Amino acid sequence: MSLVQSHNEWDPLEEVIVGIVDGATIPGMSPGVRVTMPSRYHQFFSENRGKTFQNVDPELCYKAQIELDGFAQTLERLGVTVQRPASRDHSVKYSTPHWESTGSYATMPRDSLIVIGDQIIEAPMSWKSRYYETLAFRPLLKKYFQSGARWVAAPKPTIEDALFLHDGSMEQPWVLSEFEPVFDAADFFRCGRDIFVQRSHVTNLSGIEWMRRHLGNEYRVHMIQFDDPTAMHIDVNFLPLCPGKALANPERVPEIPEMFRDWEILYPPVPNLTDDAELYMSSRWVAINILMLDPNTVIVEQEEPELQTFFRNQGFDVVPVPFRNFCAFGGSFHCATLDIRRNGTLDSIF
Repeated sequence: MSLVQSHNEWDPLEEVIVGIVDGATIPGMSPGVRVTMPSRYHQFFSENRGKTFQNVDPELCYKAQIELDGFAQTLERLGVTVQRPASRDHSVKYSTPHWESTGSYATMPRDSLIVIGDQIIEAPMSWKSRYYETLAFRPLLKKYFQSGARWVAAPKPTIEDALFLHDGSMEQPWVLSEFEPVFDAADFFRCGRDIFVQRSHVTNLSGIEWMRRHLGNEYRVHMIQFDDPTAMHIDVNFLPLCPGKALANPERVPEIPEMFRDWEILYPPVPNLTDDAELYMSSRWVAINILMLDPNTVIVEQEEPELQTFFRNQGFDVVPVPFRNFCAFGGSFHCATLDIRRNGTLDSIF
């Protein structure tokens, strides 16, 4: 039996990959960075391209690594098998026939990989700095393949200039053209046979169509959109918590997607985390990037007491975990993990 088996975001979690901050490197300014990252840090990205976060902000790295390790230990105490990627130097330059770049990190496994059933799919990411990101996960991918899992990589994009409609500074809906299929895995979430995706500044229509054709008739891929001018990764806008309940960002979801209109939609309180905090790669709404351990249990950031109370009032068991410093890297519990095995079956929820 394959070690890999996961069909949704809420079945009891049995095995997970948790990212690392080792070697995390600052991406340079690019169309995708300009249009999605906080504008107050654009100069930071321009001036520090290719430098490691360790060299630029060592205290942050130290604190984030302690939080990550503590999170992994909490999961293990709760009976979850935890795997970690290999440490790599992401500041090493690499090139293709079209460009050269340094890497990024192995901090957010859900950005570059998605598990659907017994297969792991590598995403064709549109940031040059994330071109070889899955190499840090390669030892684990080989292990899962040897256990019987299907291992698929979407076609590597060339990321030529034609992929971008503008440099990210213009007020247009999207920065990506349809030159070639690209997507980040974190723009998808899973509800059994129904897979939901948002078009974003890292996921184009061609990428969505590639996934639809690849999954075939066994799955239905639905595109949903939100009021998010910096759209990048669906799990800070909308995320199912269990059958019949979903979490929605109150600032970015003015209209509930049609298929969820008979669900109970939960609008969380505004996070304590403020936009003027040291958030290099996200907004304060990263605080709602929670992880479901099972349909009744949710992991929530320790310094978000109102969010914890909110979930308890909705009938969930809450596990508070410190993760504030980690959020500076652009994600929280959901982004920092990749579900490898959840104890459940493939169902049609809708």
